[in-house]
Order: sequence, then C-alpha cells, then structure tokens
Amino acid sequence: MSERKVALVTGASRSVGKGVALALGSDGWTVYVTSRGEVGTGGPLDATVGEIDARGGKGVAVQCDHTDDAQIQQLFARIAEEQDGRLDLLVNNAWAGPSDGYAGFSQPFWKRPISDWDSLIGIGLRAHYVASVEAAKLMVPRGSGLIGNISSFGTRGYLHSVLYGMSKAGLDKMAADMAVELKGTGVSALSFWPGLVRNEAMVASGMKSFEGFSLADAETPEFIGRVIVALANDPNVGERSGHTQIVAETALEYGITDVDGNQPASHRAAFGGGALY
Repeated sequence: MSERKVALVTGASRSVGKGVALALGSDGWTVYVTSRGEVGTGGPLDATVGEIDARGGKGVAVQCDHTDDAQIQQLFARIAEEQDGRLDLLVNNAWAGPSDGYAGFSQPFWKRPISDWDSLIGIGLRAHYVASVEAAKLMVPRGSGLIGNISSFGTRGYLHSVLYGMSKAGLDKMAADMAVELKGTGVSALSFWPGLVRNEAMVASGMKSFEGFSLADAETPEFIGRVIVALANDPNVGERSGHTQIVAETALEYGITDVDGNQPASHRAAFGGGALY
C-alpha cells in the first residue's frame, strides 16, 4: 500500500474544491477529485490533476454525478480497491446552485421553483451524507480518518436564499451528530466556514466586492485547503470532532497565511458574533 495519505475532494474542477486538492497535492497526498464533466479530455478536472502532480502529489480524476448514489458508491469502491481500503480524508464540497445560477438567489422562496430543492439540498446536503456513509465504511475499520464538510456562514445569518441556509445548517448538524456516533472510532467529522472566497469566476468578472465584503481581502481557495491539510495532519484533530471551524480563525491557530502572505479576517462578527457549537 502506498505511504501517501489518500484524500477524496468532491467537486474539485474549480474554486474551493480545486484549492483544497492543490494544497493536498503540495503536501504529497494522493488526491481523488470528482466533477460531472468527462475526464481524459483535457477538461477542468484533468487540469486539477495536472497541477496536483506538478506539486508532488498524485491526482486521480473521476467523473461522478453526485446526484446518483450508485456512482458515489462506485467511486468509493474504486478508492478501496486501488488504495487497499485506505482513505484518510473526505472533503464534501460538490455543490450546485439554482438552475438559473446565482440569479436564482434574487427572488424570494415563494417565487422560486420547487426544483431548487434538488440541487441545493439534493447535491448540497444529501450527496454529502451518502459520501460520508461510504467514507466511514473505509475509515472506521482502519481506526482513523477525517470527514470534512464545506459549509458557510449562511448557517448563522441569512445568505443567498432559504434553501442555501438550510443546506449549510444541515451540514453543520451532520458533522456534529456524526461525531457523536464516531466517538471512539478514531474518525473525526468537522464543518468548515470559509469567508468570502476569491475564486476564478469572481476574478474573471472584475467585481470588487460581494455581499458587502471586499474581494481584495477575500480568501483564496487554496487558503482553505491549507487549513484542511493542517487539521488532517494533526494527531489531535479528534478533540475538535463535531465542531465548526471558521477557516480564518483556525488558520491563526496553525500559523497559516494565504498564498499571497495575507491573513484573511474572520467574518464571525459580521454574522452575529458569539460562540460556535
């Protein structure tokens, strides 16, 4: 069996998922990455794998529709076969917005089609539960592993839409309750709240701010990845199991800066302050 640690990052063709995958690559991990697009055609997911490899890791691209339970199960069966049952980290990141993109967040819930549920909850919550079930089947027998959910400050305050907030609150509760049932197994579950993320789409748009936050001070996707790498490598990560991690604050604990040396600020105060569970 390879001595490399093994991770799965879902939805890793761009933005947060890609940033996490690249940070893992820089740390020498074998990183399975998924998206709905075809692989082996030079597409975005293939580009992610190329960058992982260039950084010293080993990337493996897998086409997966996370609305299909069978495809998720096949994905984990492949990891189990190729890695002798080893999986050290799952990062639940796959996400799909309303069918008409962010424009779908401009209308109140009663003016939106019920089908918004299928993407925001079906992919943004249910698919992560299915992946977590399959990850636990590999991790628990080995007595180690970390399941991480990319959540949001939308749990605490209104952000984007009713369904968006519901899905993110569900991810936090899922991590908290999984931790109860995982206690004593050596497997941990965490939820992550990034701040505003300066991803490819935002940079390309030329926008200067989003939801009242300056893009100049935003986190890069890889900053989030650096924090997740530090937690995954921490032998005491189990002490945090079940809790929500504000990425900017956890970065300070580990002495992590962004790729440009910037120290992104926490958005805790902007979303009501107070303690986290």
